[in-house]
Amino acid sequence: MKGNFAVLIEIDRVLEARVHQQLRAFLRQQAAITWPHHLTMARLVARALRLGRSALMQVGSSAVYDGNYRLSYLMSLLMWPEPAILVLPEPLQQAVQLIDIPRLQQWLPSRKPVHCGDRWPDPQFQGLLITSPSAWLSDQLHPQNRFPKGLPVVIDGSDDLEDWIRQSLTLTLGARAWEALMQAYPHYRETIRDVRIQLTQQVFQHPPNPYRCHLVDPDEQAQLQALLTGLSADSTAPLPQPWRQLQAAWSQAADLLLWTVINRDQGQWQLCSAPAHVAAIAQPLWAQQPLVLIGGDLDTTAEAPMYRQRLGLSDLTCVKFGPDRRAEGIQLYLPDRLPPPNNPEFQSLLSHELVHLLITPLAQQGPVVILVGDLPLKGQIGSTLAAQFGSRVQVESTTVADHGILVSGWQFWRTHQRQLPQPQLLIIATLPIPSLEDPTVAGRVASYKRKRQDWFRLYLLPTALNELQRAIAPVRQRQGTVALLDSRVNSRSYGREILDALSPFARLHQLESNWLDSTHCQ
Repeated sequence: MKGNFAVLIEIDRVLEARVHQQLRAFLRQQAAITWPHHLTMARLVARALRLGRSALMQVGSSAVYDGNYRLSYLMSLLMWPEPAILVLPEPLQQAVQLIDIPRLQQWLPSRKPVHCGDRWPDPQFQGLLITSPSAWLSDQLHPQNRFPKGLPVVIDGSDDLEDWIRQSLTLTLGARAWEALMQAYPHYRETIRDVRIQLTQQVFQHPPNPYRCHLVDPDEQAQLQALLTGLSADSTAPLPQPWRQLQAAWSQAADLLLWTVINRDQGQWQLCSAPAHVAAIAQPLWAQQPLVLIGGDLDTTAEAPMYRQRLGLSDLTCVKFGPDRRAEGIQLYLPDRLPPPNNPEFQSLLSHELVHLLITPLAQQGPVVILVGDLPLKGQIGSTLAAQFGSRVQVESTTVADHGILVSGWQFWRTHQRQLPQPQLLIIATLPIPSLEDPTVAGRVASYKRKRQDWFRLYLLPTALNELQRAIAPVRQRQGTVALLDSRVNSRSYGREILDALSPFARLHQLESNWLDSTHCQ
């Protein structure tokens, strides 16, 4: 028996070599696939599957945008003889199912069953299940036994894993939730209605802001807690599920974000709650199965200490693949004559600089994207530029001409960048540091402060670096130009980290017709 076991172990060890051999032969027939780390990644994923040891891999935001790296882990999953789960964002599932997997299966000598769905198809299924982050996380956080325990899980798109977890834990209570509460406690209908009316008056007294939401203040929270505590004391009926979940979240989460989303036009509002930190909630999930987490630029180092801290990840094999400096380099224009964004003169000088950039020869060579994080400023810039450049200017539109100018917020650009032409020139008005004017951001910052933690280094800066790297990925495909107009890169201590995130780049000192003569590489 011991001898047979040793033979099985030796056969298992051959998996990495077989994956390496098959993928190398496949890539030789696919001249257009040039990502330099295919074989290394495939062997590492195969090893993680064989040993059942979790791993975290950073492939770079440019590779995520291109998507070819997926062939590496798909080859390992298809050759792995046991069942496995692939968690993949829904926009990518169709491409993987209809393009990537059929290409590999045509090459491989045997076909592993592949199924896509929100639950395990059959107890006897021995193939690969592709599912969405919401389906898998919902079952992990609110167990419904839709997925077997202990199977290896590959999560692609792990840049968004913290947000996915928080979204799965977010409660939203609107008009229907209040109606359900009154139906559950008909004898307290008037009391519930009075509390709701009073809260509505208080909610709409908050001054409007661009984010259309407000944190629940202590007085409002006290009214809600008193109402739910009083109703819970009535043994005739339990609280309806969403209210029961809210009460449980209050008691379990040390830092619970509670905010209202307001629709002033319709006179309606919703109550929302989510944990400020997910690490303590997520940590028990990771021990239930081997994990391979794959993302673009999750952290500044291979060990990803801040990313792992935010997710509650402990013992992992960590790998960070370097960029292809010849294929992913950009031109970086970083003027030093603009004041910082909090300067009253910034807006007018920014408009002048944008006009200057848009009349350079470079801006005529292809589409231009202007990223503006501040919501009021985005609209003002759109109007100012449209007055001068006419219909070339579009604000957050997916129909941009080849020589058009798109003014966009960061989220819109990240969501739609694959549908839009790759820009020759990407202009960044201000760094994507989350704004403290956003009540939900302010709430998370307050929770870091209560813990006496460095909220800028642990939250705001990592978020900005990740957003920045994802935003410029399409520009790397064209080896285009990024103009960064936020002078804080030159004056603040974190400027070096911003430049490291933009690397590899060649520094430009001007964007005139002879701009190629004024560069130095970094």
